[in-house]
Amino acid sequence: MPRRDSALPREFWARPDIAAALATCDLPGVLEGVRAAQGWSQQELAAAVGYSQSWVSRVVNRQQSLTVEQVRDLAGRLGIPIHLLRFADTAAPERGAGPTKRREFGRVITAAALAVPVAPPPGDIGDHTAPTLRAITGGQRRLDASCPARDLAAGARAHVELTARTLARARRTPFAADIAAAAGEAAGFAAWLHADMDDTGTARAHYRSAVRAARLAGHPLLGAYMLGSLAFFETDNGDAAAGLELAGEAGRLVGAGAHPTAAAWLACVRAVAHAALGEPRAADRAIAAAEAAVARRDNADPPWPWVFPFDAAKVAGYRALAAVRLDRPADARRAFTEAFGQAAPAAKQRGVLMVEMARAHLAAGDVDEAFRLAGEALDVGLRHGSDRLVSRVRGLRRSYRGAPARCLGDLDDRLADALAL
Repeated sequence: MPRRDSALPREFWARPDIAAALATCDLPGVLEGVRAAQGWSQQELAAAVGYSQSWVSRVVNRQQSLTVEQVRDLAGRLGIPIHLLRFADTAAPERGAGPTKRREFGRVITAAALAVPVAPPPGDIGDHTAPTLRAITGGQRRLDASCPARDLAAGARAHVELTARTLARARRTPFAADIAAAAGEAAGFAAWLHADMDDTGTARAHYRSAVRAARLAGHPLLGAYMLGSLAFFETDNGDAAAGLELAGEAGRLVGAGAHPTAAAWLACVRAVAHAALGEPRAADRAIAAAEAAVARRDNADPPWPWVFPFDAAKVAGYRALAAVRLDRPADARRAFTEAFGQAAPAAKQRGVLMVEMARAHLAAGDVDEAFRLAGEALDVGLRHGSDRLVSRVRGLRRSYRGAPARCLGDLDDRLADALAL
């Protein structure tokens, strides 16, 4: 019989996977996390909550819906912090649903994820505050895969304001550093959304806020993550010298003993900046350093705030980006094939890589394949409401000065339609 008084540590509820499940009231995910953390079998979990094993099995396998009363009962029996649960509709939008249905789902779930008071009473700040704020950001990040950035941006900005106000009130409390880290995450996500909206000025402002909050938190990995994100953003927007300087600062922050995920990612960010500056040897050295880091045995569980390990497929994607900027179309195409063959990037990232792959084909003289890929990237951009992606396809089309080609007519018509939306 499992012990019901063996409470899990507070840090458990702040784990990214658990915080994200709490943010969307994903009880099956929370239950499975608790079971694994306690080392229980499913039968022992059933005994702990006082339900039959068959009922618990249906819940964990998402075959049994729960009432609000049952959620509260399970939370009480397992010590799940009820104040962290956001009672939202956790049903995913049906497969094949159009953009309108996805946007409606996004608005509903985002509103639920933000259902916290904007100005909580002063005595409410405690050790639960930062995990709650981070859980909201985690829920928003999950939605980014299926919702247009414009549908999430207003909620993300409101959350940035909430975390900033909470941090201001918590400055003289023992919880200030953790809340500053939550504020950094919120600002970083808002920056990502505005970058996807092709709003570079607002994105840059949010990235800088994220860096300041990370410094206030005193967390080197978070600081490096935000500096590295800003570095890639600057490089991607034409200031590779600033990007390289920021990437170097991020590397100094984590030091020589950095986790391999952090070391590999920062090396890739440097590689793309070196390539954009026309420095092939430095770019190649940085890619080699990234490949060595991902091959390390301890490159397993990624450190917060990274969500996924940085693996060989991701390095291949950056190697391809560097090759495009170094005018090495054959190398770029091989690297893109490797990146797509080993893993399936998220939709928006896949679209960005398609545009870059199209540039490599165009440089190699393969016009038809280049604009076929550009058309696919445009589909992704329109489907996911990514202004950045649509803008990049437009930029690729404007860069072509060759002879008229049959493949361009349809793309031109679709780009014109996209501008009229």
